[in-house]
Amino acid sequence: MKTLLFLISFIIGICSLLVCKETILEIATHSVSQLFATINNLNNNLTTAATANTPIPTDTNFQSHPLDLPPGVHLTTNAMSVSRAIRKVFLAVEQSEGAGARVRRSVGTPQLRNFSPFLMLDHFSVKPGAGFPDHPHRGQETITYLLHGGVDHEDFAGNKGTIGTGDLQFMTAGRGIMHAEMPRQNPDGSANVGLQLWVDLPQALKKCEPRYRDLRAAEVPQVEVDEGKVRVKVISGQSHGIDSVKDLAYTPVWILDIEIQPGGKITQPLPEGWNAFGYMLEGSATFGEKGNQTVVEQYHNVVFEPKGEVVHAEVDAGAERSGRFVLIAGTPLDQKVVQYGPFVLNSQEEVYQAFMDYQTHSNGFERAKGWESEIGKTMLH
Repeated sequence: MKTLLFLISFIIGICSLLVCKETILEIATHSVSQLFATINNLNNNLTTAATANTPIPTDTNFQSHPLDLPPGVHLTTNAMSVSRAIRKVFLAVEQSEGAGARVRRSVGTPQLRNFSPFLMLDHFSVKPGAGFPDHPHRGQETITYLLHGGVDHEDFAGNKGTIGTGDLQFMTAGRGIMHAEMPRQNPDGSANVGLQLWVDLPQALKKCEPRYRDLRAAEVPQVEVDEGKVRVKVISGQSHGIDSVKDLAYTPVWILDIEIQPGGKITQPLPEGWNAFGYMLEGSATFGEKGNQTVVEQYHNVVFEPKGEVVHAEVDAGAERSGRFVLIAGTPLDQKVVQYGPFVLNSQEEVYQAFMDYQTHSNGFERAKGWESEIGKTMLH
């Protein structure tokens, strides 16, 4: 009888996914509260029967990933380098997210979706008492870059840590993880500010084991361009002969933190065919070649066409302040994306299975049963 009820519930769930196809296929990130409400609703149609564990891929060689540039290859520029055209520029509108946090989302909104491998970019601001309490992930990687303050992290595997100003955390969710990210109390009472980028995983690695890689500010190499008027922090990738630290994430992504003083300019090569965009953190900058330039203001996203070899950026000599932006590029993945909240898979059935696995504590979520983070308890109620 239990088996029959399980099969009926499973069929009902699959039918629900088919009926709600347009909603499920949206590349949108729902808040933690929305996710838990959905899980609770689905729980009415789920049994607690556990399923067999899924085999985990054994290939975890980061450096030899076939989608990345070959080792030792450095991109250069010359007078014939083709500049990437600008597809669009738009403001990242501030909104609420998580539990009391404020974010400006520039990827993963109607303005910019289906921009593989990127799923979401949030420019977040959180104070103690707010944050991102216990929540699951499956099928993607997250990259958190802290611009100011401190953020604590804790997961169901017993991993704990803190990143501070200028630090990064690369997390591969793989087959499943449950964790919490909560802000620290700054002495001056200021908010903790940073960026979080969600990147899709290649289909063959969706069921890999979760992993973390913290990158401290002191580990990030820097290079100066245009007689010191431009400073580039090479977080991931390369710039003007300087390589970043290796083995950071599975999906090849470049992240460059670029600050241009008034009168400075930079021509940054990017892998041809990769999707790329820039997000303006401070001030403004002018992108494009002479005769076809666009000024991009603070909190705006500039999206580039995939054709072309370089991105030009400069700040007018008469500007009152420097312009600072992150330039991000990644190799497009030739695969379908089906996302609902923090579950990013390749089919509707896999999304439904992710909800089942999370609710029944199986297939990667075994350790979620009964687990509560300590840092999540600091959230104000």
